[in-house]
Amino acid sequence: MKIQNPELFAHSTKNTSRLDWELLEDHLSGVGDRSKANADGFGAARWGGIAGLLHDLGKAKPEFQAKLRGENNAEPHSGEGARYAHDQIGGLAGKILAYCIAGHHAGLPNGITYSDALPPTPLSERLKSAQELALPEGLTLPPIREQIPAPLQSLTLGDPFVNFKLHFFTRMLFSALTDADFLATQRFYDEIENRIPQSAPPVLADLAVALQAHLATFGGATGDVNQIRAEILARVREGAADKPGLFSLTVPTGGGKTLASLAFAMDHAQRYGLQRVVYVIPYTSIVEQTAQVFRKALGNSDAVLEHHASFDWEGLDDASESERLKRAAQNWDRPVVVTTAVQFFESLFANRPSKCRKLHRLANSVIILDEAQTLPLRLLRPCLAAIKELAGGYGASVVLCTATQPALLKEDGFSHPEGFARAEVRELAPDPPRLYEKLRRVRVTQMGKVGDDALAQQLQGTKQVLMILNNRRHARTIFDRIRPLPGAMHLTTNMTAAHRRRVLENVRGRLQDGLPVRLIATSLIEAGVDVDFPVVWRAVAGIDSIAQAAGRCNREGKLSGRGKVFVFQTDGDHKPPADLQQFADIGAEVLAIHDDPLSLEAVRDYFRRLYWDRNQALDTAQVGSVTGIMAALENSGNQGDFPFTDIAAAFRLIEDGGLPLIIRGGEWGVSSELMDTLRFNPHAGSIARQLQPFQVQVRQRFRSKLLHLGGAEIWRGEEFGEQFVLLSNSALYDAEAGLGHE
Repeated sequence: MKIQNPELFAHSTKNTSRLDWELLEDHLSGVGDRSKANADGFGAARWGGIAGLLHDLGKAKPEFQAKLRGENNAEPHSGEGARYAHDQIGGLAGKILAYCIAGHHAGLPNGITYSDALPPTPLSERLKSAQELALPEGLTLPPIREQIPAPLQSLTLGDPFVNFKLHFFTRMLFSALTDADFLATQRFYDEIENRIPQSAPPVLADLAVALQAHLATFGGATGDVNQIRAEILARVREGAADKPGLFSLTVPTGGGKTLASLAFAMDHAQRYGLQRVVYVIPYTSIVEQTAQVFRKALGNSDAVLEHHASFDWEGLDDASESERLKRAAQNWDRPVVVTTAVQFFESLFANRPSKCRKLHRLANSVIILDEAQTLPLRLLRPCLAAIKELAGGYGASVVLCTATQPALLKEDGFSHPEGFARAEVRELAPDPPRLYEKLRRVRVTQMGKVGDDALAQQLQGTKQVLMILNNRRHARTIFDRIRPLPGAMHLTTNMTAAHRRRVLENVRGRLQDGLPVRLIATSLIEAGVDVDFPVVWRAVAGIDSIAQAAGRCNREGKLSGRGKVFVFQTDGDHKPPADLQQFADIGAEVLAIHDDPLSLEAVRDYFRRLYWDRNQALDTAQVGSVTGIMAALENSGNQGDFPFTDIAAAFRLIEDGGLPLIIRGGEWGVSSELMDTLRFNPHAGSIARQLQPFQVQVRQRFRSKLLHLGGAEIWRGEEFGEQFVLLSNSALYDAEAGLGHE
C-alpha cells in the first residue's frame, strides 16, 4: 500500500515546516496493523485491519487538512470512512465496520434513533452527512465478505442470541480499533517529544514460576482446615488441564479459594496459551487487599494492575510509575488485572472509547468472577449473556467463584435462554457437598423476632461477639445502647476508610489477645473482611449473606465445638432497605423449612425462589422506550440497528451509589495541612485520590440538606463544581461511630 500524495497528513505538530508531521499513509497503515493484531485475538484480523485502514479516511478532506494547518474549523473526520465501509463493503459487515469507524472518537452511536443520553448522533444520520470519498491512491482493502470471524461462525437464523452476538462482536472490534488508534497516535507524539517508550510488562510464564515458589513456602499443611485448603488447591490445579470454557469453584468461606483460583488461572493460561488473568471483585473495599495478596504471591508489583473507580494514577509519588500504570489501566496491558464488577460489566456494555479500549484484552483470558452470586437481579440476563459469549466466542475461560453458587443451570429450572447447561460448567472443587461438611464450623440457630432490648442484653452477656444489622440507622442505635461496655465497637459505611481500617485493626488485636470485643456492623463486614468471632448474630437476610456472616464465625476452626450463628428478625422499625427486602423475605422462607440453611440444598432452594419462583424480572434496565437490554437488542431487527448509546446509559450496576462527603478535621478527617497542599492542585483526579480515605458516601438528598443548612460546604466549586463537598460541622461526625444518621 502506498498513498502517493505526500501532502495528506494525519497529525500535526508545532513545526510549521511540516517536516515532522505524520503522513496520513503512515497513520492508516500503523493503525491498520495494530488493529489487525488486536482483532486477531478473536479471529477477526482482516476486519480489524480494514477498520484501521478506513478509520481516518475523512482526514483526506481539504477542510480537515486546512484544520491541521491552523484554520479554525470544526470539521469532523470519522464519518467518511464509515460511509465508505457501509456503501462499498456493504451488508452487515459494512455496517459493523461503519459503527466502529464512526464512533472511534465520540463513541458507538445508536443505529437509527436519537438518544435521551448524550451524543453521538445516530449512525444513519452520520452516514448521510458524511462526504462520499474515494480511497486515496494506492490504498486497497482485502475482501472480507467470505471471511466470517470466529465468534460469528456459529450464527444461525434461529439463534435467540443473534443480535446479542452481533452487537457484542461490534464492541470487540471497536475496542481493537480504538486501542490501536490511541497507541499509534501516542507513539507518534512520544517520538516527537522524546518520551521514553514504556517497558514491556512481565509475562505470565515468569509469574507462574514465582507463584509456584510462593505456594511451596506453605510446606506441609497442618490442622484440619489447612489440610482441606491444600486438597482444594491440588484439585483446582488439576482442573487447569481441562479445555477453556466455563467453570465453577464452589468453596465454603475460609477454604482458600482466592489463591486457589489464582493458581488455576496461571496454570490454565500456561497450558492453553491464554494472555492474562482478570480477577473481578464485587466490592471496591477489597480490591486493594486482593491486589496486594497477588503481588506478594507473584513476586512482582508491576505484574498486577489494580483498576477501580477510586484509584487515581496522578496521585502516585513516582511520575513515571503513574504514567505507566495509567496507560496500562486504559487498555489492561498487564498479565494480571484486579478490578471491580462495576468496572468490568459496565465496560462490556459501554460505548465510549475510554471504557471500551480494553475489551479486546478479554479474548483468550482467564476471568475469575469472585462472589458471582452478587450480580444484580435487574441486570442478570445481560451479564450472563456476556459471560457465555466471552467463553463461547472469544476463547476466554470464565470461573464462577463463590461459596454459594447461584442456581443458574437450565436443569435446575432457570428458564431464561442465558442459563447454563450443566454439561458446559465444570466444577473445580473436589466434591462440594463433602467440602461443605468438612468445613462446616458453625451451627445456625433461628431466634425469631428479637427486640432491641434483648439484642443489647445478648451483647452484654457475650465476651466476643459480632452483630450484623441490615441498615446503618439500626446499627447505630444498637451501638449507642452498648457503647459503655468493654470492647464495644462500630463498623459502618458512615465511617471513613481510615476509621474503618483502625477499627478492624483493633478488633483483630483484641480477638487475638482474648479481650472483650462487641462489634456492631452493617453487611460491609461480609465483603471479604478476615475476622474470626466465636459468636455471630445476623439480622435475617438472603441466604448468601447469612453464609458470608457465618464465614466470620470460627473461621479458622479453632473452637473445640462449632461456632454459634444466631439469625433473628427485627421489629417493624428496622426493616432492610427496600432493595434488600425481597432477599430477606426469601431468606426467611428458606430458614423456616431447612434445618441447615447453609447447606447446598438450601442455597439452591434460595436461588430457585429468588430467580423464578417469584418470577423476578432479571433484565429491567430502561433502554430508550424499551424495558430490558436483551429485549432492546431483539427489537433491533435484522438490519443491525443496535442502540449502543442507550444501552450504555442504561447499564448501571449500582443505580444509586451515593455521593462523597469529605470529613474535615478531628482524628478521622482530612487535616488542614493536607487541604492547604491541595488548594492549588489542578488535577481533580489527584485531589480525589488523596481525599478518598477521608470521605463517606451519602445520599444526594442528605448532602443537599447539609449544604442548605450550612453543615457542609463546596470546596473549589468554581473549578470542580460540586465534586468536593466538605463537612463543615465537625460535631456531626462521631469519633467512635462515624457520621450521624442520614
